[in-house]
Amino acid sequence: MSHNDPIGAAIQDYLKGKKNGSITVACNIADDDIIPADYLFRQEEEMPELETIALEACRGHVLDVGAGAGCHSLLLQERGFQVTAIDISEGAADAMHKRGVTNVQLSDVMELKNQQYDTLLMLMNGIGIVGDLFGLYKFLVHAKTLLNPGGQILLESSDILYMYEQEDGSVLLDLNAGYYGEVEYNMKYKTHESGNFKWLFIDASLLEQYAEEHGYSFEVLYEGENGNYLAKLVLLGE
Repeated sequence: MSHNDPIGAAIQDYLKGKKNGSITVACNIADDDIIPADYLFRQEEEMPELETIALEACRGHVLDVGAGAGCHSLLLQERGFQVTAIDISEGAADAMHKRGVTNVQLSDVMELKNQQYDTLLMLMNGIGIVGDLFGLYKFLVHAKTLLNPGGQILLESSDILYMYEQEDGSVLLDLNAGYYGEVEYNMKYKTHESGNFKWLFIDASLLEQYAEEHGYSFEVLYEGENGNYLAKLVLLGE
């Protein structure tokens, strides 16, 4: 396993019994965040309401994008779904094999070809992998090649405008810096470091605009208290 796979390394350590590990997530607009390794192995009763709603909304052949340790894929398998789990982390993909996920691919969703699904599942702010608004455009176009007619994308994102609020309630944005939801991350775990990568948080109204421009219907299935939400995009007929 390479040394730029912090999530995979933490997952592998957890499987070996080292269950107190945590991944440090550095962001260019906020203080560091911590992801405990055990959160990646959560059971159904430990999942937030948004995730349980998303799992209930799945149908047909599901592609679990950025599947991590496979907690969602395993639960869907138990419910009888056909599931394909993908992740770009070598350590995560190996762990999912070991945990019993039937179909695992070490792959980037943008590189998938000649595969058809009824549901693309993107939890844990999963749409963020597109990086920026241009990446979102490319993803929505590419997703049409992966979805069966009437197929759906279930995705989690957040409106992070609140992070730019001042003490007086006003919002301070650099209008020359692009969309405020385009941020930069770096993840670290022990000697593993991802290096800087782009991540997108998109507000629901802008996502709706992008979805409808690219041939999808749009519906918000859940809104959380901290600006996060679950959206369903359904591919419309041409």
